[in-house]
Amino acid sequence: MPGNSLERMVALLDLFEESPSGWTFERIHARLGYTRSTLYRYLKILSDAELLTSLPEAGYTLGPRIVELDHEIRIHDPVIRASRPVMRELVEEIPGIALLCRSYRDKVLCVHQERSTTEIESTYERGRTMPLLRGAASRIILANMPARTVAALYARQPREFADAGLGETPAKVQETLKRIRKAGWDQTTGEVTQGITGIAAPIFGERDKVLGSLSISFPARNTNAKRVVAIAERVVACAAVVTRAIARPAGAGRSNRRGQKPQV
Repeated sequence: MPGNSLERMVALLDLFEESPSGWTFERIHARLGYTRSTLYRYLKILSDAELLTSLPEAGYTLGPRIVELDHEIRIHDPVIRASRPVMRELVEEIPGIALLCRSYRDKVLCVHQERSTTEIESTYERGRTMPLLRGAASRIILANMPARTVAALYARQPREFADAGLGETPAKVQETLKRIRKAGWDQTTGEVTQGITGIAAPIFGERDKVLGSLSISFPARNTNAKRVVAIAERVVACAAVVTRAIARPAGAGRSNRRGQKPQV
């Protein structure tokens, strides 16, 4: 349960991740257990800001301000702005779909997509979240998270780590992630979409904190080890361009891992 009043009000927005189609006052009241007067006040504040809107049949839904903010993010977000040109170059060289993903809570969120082919379709569109444990775009983020964060995630879902082939013990998980981190990129096939290979590299922000990943997806057929390495080198280079573009001007204290060539 959220602590202070602001946290409790913001927690109302989390409900729409579970059921975006709408929530009646009574459903919200039953779910969160706030007093009726408090809930009325929170809903009025969020509605006045147009973060929520109320419709007679649907109840409360996300409001038009959310759409406006999404438009502003598309235009002004520095990570998207830095990534868009290199993603376009990447898909011009390699027919496929390039994805920009961000770390988001215990998930990974797609924030931008560029494509150069209609041969494949990606179910990983902008705004969709995916688990941290499956797919190259997610696993490369997980591999660059602090060990304590990974340990906490493993403690909550050990079976999921094992099912994803990441390891059946904390030590095995750390060993797998260390191997991915050392390579500087990750590759998976068929983990998100059948018959599709994804190759991803990490994007870093302040103090070497992993912000997200840049990846490309393409048909798995006729893909050999040499081509995979060549594509991985391009993805790593593109991710490094984005990292430099969003880095602090001094650039001091950054590790060499962003510019390194991938290993197999």
